[in-house]
Amino acid sequence: MSYYQRHIFFCLNQRINGEASCADHAAKDGFDHCKRRIADAGESGPGKVRVNKAGCLDRCAGGPVAVVYPEGTWYTFVDKSDIDEIVDRHLLKGEVVERLVLLPDVGR
Repeated sequence: MSYYQRHIFFCLNQRINGEASCADHAAKDGFDHCKRRIADAGESGPGKVRVNKAGCLDRCAGGPVAVVYPEGTWYTFVDKSDIDEIVDRHLLKGEVVERLVLLPDVGR
């Protein structure tokens, strides 16, 4: 068993050169909401779920983005209800939220 059952990384990168970045799309709000939901559910910590900030994940065109491991499932999201669905279905139950999966050809 790995240290965490699931680990989600949120890109919070902010580009200063004018290029689009996840920070331009309220990525930090999504991260904060996810972290709060996991903590409130008592699912934070070893053997459970870890919610982490990340720098650029190089999938800017789909931003904001997050990736869940160990599955390696990439998500895009718009608002807190999308984050709630990722938390409730994937992070807590292991079900991929297909409607939010980032297409594999979306890059920078």
